[in-house]
Amino acid sequence: MEQLKEYVKRVEQIFDGERLFDKPEPLKGVRVLEVCYVVLGPACCDYLAEFGAEVIKFEGQRGDQMRFVTPYAYFWKNMSPGLEIQNHNKYWVGMHLGNPKAKELFLDLVKKSDVVVDNLTPGRMAAWGLSYPELSKINPRIIQLHVSGYGSWGPWTGRTSYDAVAQSMGGLSWITGFADRGPIKSGVWIADWITALMCAIAIVNALNYRERTGRGQFIDYMQVENVIRFLDWTWLYTYLTGNDRPRSGNRDLAICPSDLFDCEDGWVALAAFTEEEFKGLCTAMNRMDLFEKFADPVVRLREENAATILKAIDEWTRTKKVAEVEALGQEYGFAAAHVITAKDAYHSPHFLKRQTIQEFEDAVYGTIREECYPPRMSETPSRLKWACRPLGFDNRFVLMTMLGLSDTEIKKLQEEGVIFQWNPDIPSHCPPPDWDGKSGLKLP
Repeated sequence: MEQLKEYVKRVEQIFDGERLFDKPEPLKGVRVLEVCYVVLGPACCDYLAEFGAEVIKFEGQRGDQMRFVTPYAYFWKNMSPGLEIQNHNKYWVGMHLGNPKAKELFLDLVKKSDVVVDNLTPGRMAAWGLSYPELSKINPRIIQLHVSGYGSWGPWTGRTSYDAVAQSMGGLSWITGFADRGPIKSGVWIADWITALMCAIAIVNALNYRERTGRGQFIDYMQVENVIRFLDWTWLYTYLTGNDRPRSGNRDLAICPSDLFDCEDGWVALAAFTEEEFKGLCTAMNRMDLFEKFADPVVRLREENAATILKAIDEWTRTKKVAEVEALGQEYGFAAAHVITAKDAYHSPHFLKRQTIQEFEDAVYGTIREECYPPRMSETPSRLKWACRPLGFDNRFVLMTMLGLSDTEIKKLQEEGVIFQWNPDIPSHCPPPDWDGKSGLKLP
């Protein structure tokens, strides 16, 4: 135990949260042009931005749909939490790429950029003359990622997809839930978030390839394929046996015991896979007869054996408080943890200590505290620098600093409707009501 404490102390010093903003960003110098809406595409670019990429987000006049998608119709200082959570550290430009002049500006930016990401309907970018062959002609090093529900080719290409649809079409909803009830979708947009993270990994892979060859490439990411891939052993099992994976509630079909159990004052997640862990659990329960019969992890997986074990644990936990089971887990070497609420997790001192939850001062919205992407990296950590922005908030900064346009040229583009800012009649487009007109604006 003392050795572990010493190790924890050394590692904590390496990851010193007080020095977060003194450390370099791993993707600094990588410029990403984001033509994305809702969650899937923006979350991919959000991940890149939190690790230092310069992300420029383009919105049409209606704005990203997430400006209107918010829990219980709740807005904070005109901001939708649904927009904020996947849109940190970005520059915001109001410009519709279907406009010929907007397209010219975009292509000028492509010449100076590394990555283009879109999650529009397949073929939409091509219809605007912004397909990968066209972009790569003016910048052979450009990487373009298109992500959509069903991909850019195949019988289902062009179908509308959202997270719930992707969970269903990938088989996730069917295997989720209890055997005697219908399928259930995840309570969060899991197909969006996991696919977004994998898209970011694909972009980093492509950047690495370009570093070695000088060549960019086109990446086509299908959201439903990603759902299929993260269903662990399900697909191989179906292929080998011809059987569907059944719904099994909270029970893990490949590890026994691994389940959620009811206690006197809450729920506990409990798992004991190895022979040693299971022996510890049986000792804590004073049920060594279970260990004598079911020490072998594979023997435990047989249906009748698993039912016996899980029933015994359920009866035992119902006589205990959650803290008692957790303490016994620590003492005897099996995994046990309180099933906590989202609010509990948010306020957890463990996550605060690790900078999972970061507090930052935003120039437009004030003090905000949110979760920041893992992994925690000792030399190049992720960080939250600023929040989402009103529509077109950074038009002037982007066009002046990155394309060298003058104030006169920018004003003309605005008069012609090529670029635009928030509609004052739509609050979720706008800055907070008490915004002073200058805070948060980047200076050219």
